[in-house]
This record gives sequence, structure tokens and C-alpha cells, in this order.
Amino acid sequence: MRKVVVDEFMSLDGVVQAPGLPDEDTSGGFEHGGWLGGYFDDLSRRWVIENLTKASGFLLGRRTYETFAAYWPTAGEEEPVLAKHLNTKPKYVASTTLVEPLGWQNSTLLRGDLADAVAALKQGGGDEVHVIGSSQLVRTLIEHELIDEFHLMISPVVLGGGKRIFTADGTRRPLRLLSSQATTTGAILAIYAQDKALGVLGPTLSRRAEGIGA
Repeated sequence: MRKVVVDEFMSLDGVVQAPGLPDEDTSGGFEHGGWLGGYFDDLSRRWVIENLTKASGFLLGRRTYETFAAYWPTAGEEEPVLAKHLNTKPKYVASTTLVEPLGWQNSTLLRGDLADAVAALKQGGGDEVHVIGSSQLVRTLIEHELIDEFHLMISPVVLGGGKRIFTADGTRRPLRLLSSQATTTGAILAIYAQDKALGVLGPTLSRRAEGIGA
């Protein structure tokens, strides 16, 4: 079965909003757009490219899709490796407002119930499908237990507020660390998998489990 992998740039306090540009996403009054820039080094750049290379396609929310579609088709000369993978591989877009045909090549709207559509996508052939950014989409996928791995670049900065993919919903979701590396800038490159052995514990069961041996 095809894996769904989430790729996120994350602050130390879990914020994933607008890592790339000052005006990338100012919703909610977010004032720290572009916070990621100083934390890249050669190791993290190679890591990002390796993640994109593994993907057989990309799953994107509407806002991330529109941001990428406006940039990557004309970015080939500056960032040829990233542009090649993002432009040529299939893009599956979760949106209730966009209509087909979509302007960016190899882009398709997911139809019907989102959870059902992604579950069907996981049953298809091919390698990993990677979700980039798309915080609202990721929260929905987490809720429906449709994510197999999280690939996180966690930067040593606290932003104090902004969009997060892990919400305070009272549900305990155990993860298992597959690998981690420290960069020269102090960022951590970490890969986590869902811990199938422990499963997902709801709020009541979580409290009971945590009370064992207390």
C-alpha cells in the first residue's frame, strides 16, 4: 500500500505557518513569515531534495497549491532539481473552491469525501505520496489516521503562535522515531512513523493509561 508522508518545516513550538516568505500566509495576524531562511545548510537542502525524489506524487491543500503553482513552473533555472520533481510529478489537490482544469501541469482535484479520496489514493500503485505544507489538510489526515510518516525539519526558534498541524484535541497519538540528524544551524531533521503497536488513544483512554503506575 502506498504511504502518505507529511513534509513540514516546523518551529520548536510546533508552528508550520509561512516558513518561506514574509507574505506567504499572514492569516490570523501572523507576523513572522520567512522564519525558516537562516536555518538551511547543505545537509538540510540535500534532505529536502531526497524527500522530493522519493515521492511518486504530491498531495496539497488549496493554499499551498496556489502558492506553488505561482512559483515553481518558472523556477527551473534557479532550482532545477526541485522544479523538475514538483512540476512533472502528479499533484493531488484538496479543495472545495478550485475547479478543473487546474493550471499547473499534472494537477488533479480530489473528488468527494476527502478522507475517502486519500484512502483510495493510498491503495494505488507507486511509491510515497508526500504532503507539503498544507496545514489544514494535514490536520484532517491526522484526524482520520491516514498519515504513515512525518518528515520534520524542526528549527531552533519559538514563534509564539501560528498554524500548527498537531492540535489540542485531547487525543494521544504515539509516534516512533525512525531517524534524526542535527544540522550546522541547530535544526533537527527527524522522521517519525505512526506507532501501529500502540494505536490511537482517545482522551479518556489516554488519561487512564497515563495513570497506570502513577
